[in-house]
Amino acid sequence: MMTAADLTPGSAPNESPDLGLLFHRLNNQLGIILANAELLESKVKDEISRARATQIVSGVLDALTTAREIRLKTRHS
Repeated sequence: MMTAADLTPGSAPNESPDLGLLFHRLNNQLGIILANAELLESKVKDEISRARATQIVSGVLDALTTAREIRLKTRHS
C-alpha cells in the first residue's frame, strides 16, 4: 500500500521543486479523499453505498499508484 511518504517533495534527486510540490499537493488531496471514503465504507449500512465507497477507495489507490509511476518516470528523464 502506498503511503504519504511515497510522494513527498524533495525525495527525488533530479526532480524540480515545483514538480515535487505538485506531487505533494496531489498526494495530500488524494489522502483526504481516501480517508473519507474508508470512513464512509466502514460506517454505511446498505450494500450499495458500501460498494460505491469501495469503488472510491480503489480509484484513489489506483490514482496514487499512477502518480507514483509518473513521478518515477519524470525523475529518470
